[in-house]
Amino acid sequence: MDPPAEKIHHPKVSIIILNWNGLDDTAHCLESLEKMTHPNYDIVVVDNGSKGNDAQILRKKFKDYIHIIENDKNYGFAEGCNIGMRYALKNSAPDYILLLNNDTTVAPDFLAEMVKIAESDPLIGIAGPKIYFYDAPNKIQSVGAQIDWSNGQSFSVGHNEIDMGQFDNIREVDWVYGCALLIKRTTIEDIGLLDPAYFAYVEEVDWCVRCKKSGHKVVFIPQAKIWHKGHFGPDEVSSLPLYYMTRNRLLFMWKHARKSQFISFLVRFLYNELLLPTIVVLLRRRGDTKRLSIYYRATYDGIRLIIRRNKSH
Repeated sequence: MDPPAEKIHHPKVSIIILNWNGLDDTAHCLESLEKMTHPNYDIVVVDNGSKGNDAQILRKKFKDYIHIIENDKNYGFAEGCNIGMRYALKNSAPDYILLLNNDTTVAPDFLAEMVKIAESDPLIGIAGPKIYFYDAPNKIQSVGAQIDWSNGQSFSVGHNEIDMGQFDNIREVDWVYGCALLIKRTTIEDIGLLDPAYFAYVEEVDWCVRCKKSGHKVVFIPQAKIWHKGHFGPDEVSSLPLYYMTRNRLLFMWKHARKSQFISFLVRFLYNELLLPTIVVLLRRRGDTKRLSIYYRATYDGIRLIIRRNKSH
């Protein structure tokens, strides 16, 4: 008689999806997850204070497939995800946490591919997939991202390129998009959860940098593929994202840049985004005054936040 086949271990993954007035997108995302090949996972949907009855509809439609947490208000992306992660870590004992935006759809094997690579290297702390535009399924949105520390800006590698296999190698990156971010439980134990001070935007960059500072790797895994609906270019940023991205750049650079890098960033930031636009408005009587006022408010609030955090430390 042949010996019994060795039981294959499939690490447990808790998937955290944040919903905020996005019922149709969330349902579409969950439908794509139902086709996944990785067998060991659970899903926590955090309704972040939606105005309608999103939570009730999702609970009825997906029944035992998901666990729903209903927040009393919008806690932002960072703390909204933290609420879901705390629940999962306490109740599901996962080996991994996957943050997944509700406006994504996934390839059936994407999670299996990510877990396989993450399991192959104990130093990998965070991993991200190849992200395509939802409305242009072979056009790349991101294959990982890099940070320019001199000006506090990030750029997404491969952005807007047609996928012709040019990014088919696993590699380390500075950070991966929070719309699909896989993190080991042991990494969370080392570095903690997302920093809620960001509220929204830049929080995943901060998380990835903290991961690398702790000695772990952040990697891009090309075999894992998702499609992301949400995206905006530099000229399409609305008031709220512009405010938080500006404010949070200041916080991020204060937290992580070397002193010389922070000074270089601050000089460029104040000149390019405050002083120069102000001169244009005053002397030429033209320019985007609304955008400029957002920069001023975000800069003021960012400096206040840094001072407050500095005092608390």
